[in-house]
Amino acid sequence: MEGADRGTVVGTCVTQALHRRTRSSDARTGIDKAAVDAIMVTPEGVEGDRVLDTRHHGGHDKAVYAYSQEDADWWAEQLSEAVPPGRFGENLRIAGVDVSDAVIGQRWQVGADVQLEVSEPRVPCSTFQHHMDDRPGWVRWFTQVGRTGTYLRVLQGGRIAPGDPVVVTHTPAHGVTVRGWFTAGSPADARALLDAEVDGWQLAGSLRDAVVAALRD
Repeated sequence: MEGADRGTVVGTCVTQALHRRTRSSDARTGIDKAAVDAIMVTPEGVEGDRVLDTRHHGGHDKAVYAYSQEDADWWAEQLSEAVPPGRFGENLRIAGVDVSDAVIGQRWQVGADVQLEVSEPRVPCSTFQHHMDDRPGWVRWFTQVGRTGTYLRVLQGGRIAPGDPVVVTHTPAHGVTVRGWFTAGSPADARALLDAEVDGWQLAGSLRDAVVAALRD
């Protein structure tokens, strides 16, 4: 059940083909992902994956993108179509652990070796809209629902395969979740996140920019 501190990897995914980012653009994207037997993750990302828009994707703060099976099942009902692992461009499909509702900075142990840290929400864009067959209003709908999934930092790399256990090993006391910040981040949330920057821990760069802006507005 969602909300537990232990779950399971359902799918591991990497780019299967490059496509245009949008109908009118010649720029390419690696959002089209499909399940593979296992992935190797490093602080720089997922081996064998393709990240072409490095301004908005990839890097240490967005090394891995995870989505929950529970959220995917919800979307499958809304869309009346299957949402298999990789459909939303994720590298990890996870069941049993909160993903969209994970607390920012939460840490997960995956399998025997891998340690991941929740860093920031996924922000939908025109590339995602095009990937979803240019479904009208898709970005607005995805945004309003708030089932964003989360980007992850890789604190310790290694191999991840379907069936690996996912265990929440640390949850920060500030309580600000990925979905909570994305849908209704307040000045109080922003202050709580900034106050949590202690002992060398720092917010993801783009998230920190948004937090500082929220306090300035």
